[in-house]
Amino acid sequence: HLVPYKGTRCRGTTTTQMASITVPPEYGWTIIGAGIIPFIGLSLIGGKVMAAREKYNVKYPNLYAVPGFHKDADAFNQVQRGHQNAFETYTGFLALALIGGLKHPLVNAIGGVVWIVGRYLYMLGYEQGPGKRYGKGGVIMWIGVLAAMITSGMLAYDLITSK
Repeated sequence: HLVPYKGTRCRGTTTTQMASITVPPEYGWTIIGAGIIPFIGLSLIGGKVMAAREKYNVKYPNLYAVPGFHKDADAFNQVQRGHQNAFETYTGFLALALIGGLKHPLVNAIGGVVWIVGRYLYMLGYEQGPGKRYGKGGVIMWIGVLAAMITSGMLAYDLITSK
């Protein structure tokens, strides 16, 4: 709910009206669906990288395998890229989902679960080689992103137009 704030005068300056946001009780679902479950899912995806490190003999501190040095560099790097790509988009997705969840908590809770399922499938496709990464999960992941982006935009519009 958006509640207008009445401006006050203080030492010759006038404050502007400000909207306040009431956090709905259902927002807890947003925290679970867009925050906790994706964090667990990203950890599972990280487990696949750990298994690939052992399988392809890629030691720390190398983030990626070095072609010509590691026998199966491309195979390992495909797994690692699927994992890294998820982290490259997670912070933006999370911010949008947590903001949009203030007005549409259940949409963003479901969107978070859809995002991580899509991310996991995307990583499985990435693991299979070039050109396969979009075959699994790419569209699914974007459904979660679009839900977060649209609901954040709707909240922004409501805040801008509240008087």
